[in-house]
Amino acid sequence: MKITVLNGSPKGITSVTMQYVHYISKEFPQHELKILNISQRLRKIEKDAQAFQDILDEISSSDGILWASPVYYLLVPANYKRFIELISEKGAGDVFHNKYTAFLTTSIHFFDHTAHNYMNAVCDDLNMRYIGSFSADMYDLRKPEERERLRLFAGNFFDTIGNNAPILKSYLPLTWRNFKYTYGEAKSKTDAGNKKVLIVTDSENQQTNLGRMIERFKASFSTEIEMINLRDLHIKGSCLGCIHCGYDNQCVYEGKDDYIDFYNTKVKTADILIWAGRIKDRYLSARWKTFFDRSFFNGHTPSLIGKQIGFIISGPLSQIPNLRQALEAYVEIQHANPVGFVTDEYGDSTEIDSLLQNFGKCLVQFANSGYVRPNTFLSVGGRKLFRDDIWGRLRFPFRADYVAYKKLGAYDFPQKEYKTRIQNAIMLLLSKLPSFRKEINKRMKKEMIKPLQKVLEK
Repeated sequence: MKITVLNGSPKGITSVTMQYVHYISKEFPQHELKILNISQRLRKIEKDAQAFQDILDEISSSDGILWASPVYYLLVPANYKRFIELISEKGAGDVFHNKYTAFLTTSIHFFDHTAHNYMNAVCDDLNMRYIGSFSADMYDLRKPEERERLRLFAGNFFDTIGNNAPILKSYLPLTWRNFKYTYGEAKSKTDAGNKKVLIVTDSENQQTNLGRMIERFKASFSTEIEMINLRDLHIKGSCLGCIHCGYDNQCVYEGKDDYIDFYNTKVKTADILIWAGRIKDRYLSARWKTFFDRSFFNGHTPSLIGKQIGFIISGPLSQIPNLRQALEAYVEIQHANPVGFVTDEYGDSTEIDSLLQNFGKCLVQFANSGYVRPNTFLSVGGRKLFRDDIWGRLRFPFRADYVAYKKLGAYDFPQKEYKTRIQNAIMLLLSKLPSFRKEINKRMKKEMIKPLQKVLEK
């Protein structure tokens, strides 16, 4: 059978992801895997109608579609995201209808699940038959057991197509509310004091719900609030995955467009940041994704430490928990404070006015107090993953991260806690005695809270 592989890597055929595709092709020579370099050729695909049509023709003549991509910033790369948007914009969804499909990624497993959830939902929205996904570590292909796992995945993919097996959808279609937000006058004004507030948006038109929510939010402050539209910036391209920045955080685009200067002089210097965007498919726009991807010139090192970050979203956010989780995780990983979201999805202008008014007040209060909420698994798990890989196998390509992590005290490995190790060794030895174990079981609850009670007694 013929399988069209839609390659999401900006590196094209030389990407890590494509080596996994090559392995599938090698192990299943009876099937043709036709690779189309989507992200690498996005500009031509976007501007040249024939180039886009050629892709559609390949898909139309295929028995199945394999989406294959690295994971960039909790999702697929920006150019891949833009291609998905083009499918809708150009009315090409019918070509994908009922096609069997699967998704393959390579990464270090940092929020690969949000990328997979996103693609599953996109395929369901396109009425494709989503068989499943395969998330590989960058170098899993070197391990015999992981190669076997990949063979089994690919074999099931081909067999499912060959057997014309039924597929259960995982995601319901999004329901968009037909509602026009009209804002009222702000009856009170929040004084931001010496805190710099910056709104970053990709709004295409002030006369949209998003544009009006931004205006109402700005009106809740006693002084003018700066807003920068990503569409007004000269951004030459999205992240190339070249790791040119890994040594000293110098991006390959340095001096060639507006992004680095904008991020360093505007984003990094703000105390309060508002990301404002409209949902497109199951995420924000590809322009927003480019913003996140290009911020990788900072590597894996947090660049927004201590900042207050809030989101103004137009669209059915509550129906896309995957998007909310990705955005909250992004903020937590930055060691910043995710203050919350305001959306237009509830369809009540008065309520939205109230939410936006209070939103500004909360952002300033938190900024003045320096509050950052406790970390959740989103950041605790992610930081430990980065810690281990930057200390280990990624130390050389990401030298800048390695140095920064040392300064941040990120290398807090448990084996360095010598006192705890000695105590555990003694307790484990004593626990072999039945009488000791019985006594421990009797005293466990009180012993667990004893360190906390000492704090309360002060």
